Amino acid sequence: MTSDQAILIIGPSWVGDMVMAQALFKTVQTLQPHTPIDLVAPAWALPLAQRMPEIRQGIPLPLGHGQLGLATRYRLGRQLQGRYQQAILLPNSFKSALLPLFAAIPKRTGFLGEWRWGLLNDIRRLDKQQLPRTVDRFVALGLPPETRLPAAIPLPALSAHLEQGAAILKHHGLPSSGPLLALCPGAEYGAAKQWPVRHFATLATGRINSGWRVVVLGSAKEQELGQAILSDLPPAQALNLAGRIPLEQAVDVLALADAVVTNDSGLMHVAAALNRPGVALFGSSDPRHTPPLGSSLRVVSLNLPCAPCFARRCPEGHTRCLEQITPEQVNQWL
Repeated sequence: MTSDQAILIIGPSWVGDMVMAQALFKTVQTLQPHTPIDLVAPAWALPLAQRMPEIRQGIPLPLGHGQLGLATRYRLGRQLQGRYQQAILLPNSFKSALLPLFAAIPKRTGFLGEWRWGLLNDIRRLDKQQLPRTVDRFVALGLPPETRLPAAIPLPALSAHLEQGAAILKHHGLPSSGPLLALCPGAEYGAAKQWPVRHFATLATGRINSGWRVVVLGSAKEQELGQAILSDLPPAQALNLAGRIPLEQAVDVLALADAVVTNDSGLMHVAAALNRPGVALFGSSDPRHTPPLGSSLRVVSLNLPCAPCFARRCPEGHTRCLEQITPEQVNQWL
């Protein structure tokens, strides 16, 4: 097989979307089992892509979120010329369509999006009623036009290194005995997606009193949340790793969890792709649009009249959609 028979995926810029994109990779691999798949994505996402056996090669896009970087996209596109038969674009932006054009890839597949006439030549129109979930839209781009989705789409399934996860916990001083509760208190989109810190703290206290260990995971933005959650807990049983380990190490730690409590976030999708049991809490967002895939996580949404509002901060100023989910309830669901 020559290299120009490969497929190039232009990946998303969010952790959760990158995890869900594995459903597309699996779909393409099933339909074209001998066709290599390469992925263009932000550098942070490539270690995550390495946990997906469907990806042959990850290609870093050296641009920040939202950057046009016309010259950078042109140079990278020129470097990739002659390597691919098709590009599949997961973002719907104008700028994401430039690199495949510069790379002169014969078939460029994506939803119509913003100002993409002429940039794409396999244009799909997005029917949000037929494709309500983000993962449905990703998978549809890997199918021939007008093809209905299969009854069951392939589920993301990240590989993990359990020994490395255990070594990370040991290195940071968390003992190896006792079941492990992983808390994921962040949500990149905003505070309206975050279960209250005091609820996380109450839940963690109860579990520690029952002999559990607790670890908080997230990015550097969640370091303070983790400190607040664990501030009154014994450090010998509670560990804040938010912002202290890279994403790929968080995957390995999360794979060890006996239970996970998470907001609607990227780590929620990671936990689902690792088949970890637990609870996924939805506030301002819609579980019909971006649910955790699989059956390991219980989705909790109060379905209040004001939700989902998709706001970064609660327009009503009360965030009852999350405040009214009690730690006692979550504890029973674990």
